[in-house]
Amino acid sequence: MVASQTETDLAPERGQAQSITPDAAAGAGNRSGRTSWALLLTLVLAAVAVFRLAALAFNGTDLFVDEAQYWTWAQAPAAGYYSKPPLIAWIIAASTAVCGDGEFCVRLPATLMHLATAVVIYLAARRLYSEEIGFWSALVYATLPAVSLSSGIISTDVPLLLAWALALLAFAHHLSAPSYASALLLGAAIGFGLNAKYAMAYFVPCIAIYFLIAPEHRRLLRTPHLWLALALAVALILPNVAWNSANSFVTVVHTGENANWKGLVLHPGKAAEFLLSQFGVFGPILFAALITFLWQTRGRLGALAAPDRLLLALSVPIILAVTVQGLLSRAHANWAAPAYVAATILVTAVMIRDGAWVRLRTSLVLHVVVALALAAATWQAGRFTLAFVGDPFARTLGSREIAALVGRLANETQLDGKPVTAILTADREIAAALGYYGRALPLKVLAWRGERPRNHFELVHPFTEQTLTPVLLVSQSAPDPAITGQFSRIVVLNTASVPAGAFATRTLHLAVLDGLLKR
Repeated sequence: MVASQTETDLAPERGQAQSITPDAAAGAGNRSGRTSWALLLTLVLAAVAVFRLAALAFNGTDLFVDEAQYWTWAQAPAAGYYSKPPLIAWIIAASTAVCGDGEFCVRLPATLMHLATAVVIYLAARRLYSEEIGFWSALVYATLPAVSLSSGIISTDVPLLLAWALALLAFAHHLSAPSYASALLLGAAIGFGLNAKYAMAYFVPCIAIYFLIAPEHRRLLRTPHLWLALALAVALILPNVAWNSANSFVTVVHTGENANWKGLVLHPGKAAEFLLSQFGVFGPILFAALITFLWQTRGRLGALAAPDRLLLALSVPIILAVTVQGLLSRAHANWAAPAYVAATILVTAVMIRDGAWVRLRTSLVLHVVVALALAAATWQAGRFTLAFVGDPFARTLGSREIAALVGRLANETQLDGKPVTAILTADREIAAALGYYGRALPLKVLAWRGERPRNHFELVHPFTEQTLTPVLLVSQSAPDPAITGQFSRIVVLNTASVPAGAFATRTLHLAVLDGLLKR
């Protein structure tokens, strides 16, 4: 039986630990070579790619505010941006340079990088366990609910997960056969991951935890390889550090504001909400299996096989850290996303080892159904409603219509014969929508900035005293007196509603402002 053979190779006795060695990666459980797992994975991922690309082509949603914002970043590649490091902008710039600026091309890297991550997970799981476990781990990852959703959205999590998987692969190689090549790959992966999202920094303390629970590998700390990797990672993030230094460390400040720590008031409901959301991110069967494995192995870390300990160290501390973050303030469902690279391999290996094929296959079928449902839902976005929710895509629709309406009004509106010189907004959603869908407009879109910038648009494209007036103020709420009070003349226009699908609308409040007073 494959499951029992794999378990014998990995852990001859339940209480006996095993080191990560090339022999362990050589193909335990490969069914005597009768199955070409690499070929089978290629065929399966090719089918997934065709499905995901078709879903992307028929996706009926507009770019969401963050996606549109990242596209605007890509128009001016830099070493940093207001809320995130720069890699996402570089990726979009490369994709749109080849493919064009349509939604499909902006989002295309997400689909391709998740498939690449699945391949890297196969290689890492093959190194740690066997080719068979590598195949199933890659398939499990490719069909995770969060991956199915994320494959149609360009976000910073996508390159982060690829970098995390590459770092895991490099570290697994380094544990069994230390070399400068594996160290350089590890450092490059961490460095590029940091340029995708600062959450990549979790990798370093997770590895420190691994060395605490795997004393047999601590000798590697006495060699220069890992320190070289760390130095390379630091070198790769230094340009972003320099950019932050030149811009009052706005990204660091924003990250701290996102954490939203305010004293020692605890929020157990937020922590529970985060944990419950992980059943959706990872899948109910897989997350329950992870919890079960943790419970069954409590107090016996030293008895686990080395690959199990490594994957626990690269997953559980992240979930715990974000749970604590939720307890202290709040935690979004995707904040623990890197944990599920390692957790995918671990849970898959445990299920195969234990012969839990029914649970594994049931989980896969459930996730395929979710993937099909998500593809159908985005295809029909704005054309259906759900009980108690209404239109689930209302916030992802209407941006194109907003840009068309604002562009027309900006061209037609005059004040005492003077044409509008710019479009002004204090709303990040409006700025992002106009930045992408209004990219052909001849007028600049400017952001109203208070004492300090609160988003990318306020940092890079602020309204200043040198801006000529009149300007058209656009917002999704009544004009803010803190803005209108800065002008000598305000003409409030009628509100306008634009459709956001068949069942929802988005309301715009409009005003013409002229004669900036001294600020």
